[in-house]
Amino acid sequence: MMDTVVLEATERLVDEIKKSDIFKDYNFQKEKLKRHPDLFERVKEYRQINFALQNNTREDELFYKIDSFEKEYEKFRENPLVEDFLGAELAFCRMMQEINGKIMSELDFE
Repeated sequence: MMDTVVLEATERLVDEIKKSDIFKDYNFQKEKLKRHPDLFERVKEYRQINFALQNNTREDELFYKIDSFEKEYEKFRENPLVEDFLGAELAFCRMMQEINGKIMSELDFE
């Protein structure tokens, strides 16, 4: 069970993340995209394929496969709704990585 003080601090951190411009922009872009269900589904598929490539491709094949993937989806990424959402999502993910990295480094967790 989590310590009460740590749980309360976690809840405050979550509240602050929700108040951040980065998170607000991510939610705004996601809601805009969701107004176009077919496009939203295509973005979900794009993200799943991208994730699978990043995590299931041998290192010696990664550059070629990513390059091919990017060329295949180049036109798709030109759609402002798609590009704005993916950009906002990337910014949010980077913020979360920075938060996690800071916590892990401060705790000297290996």
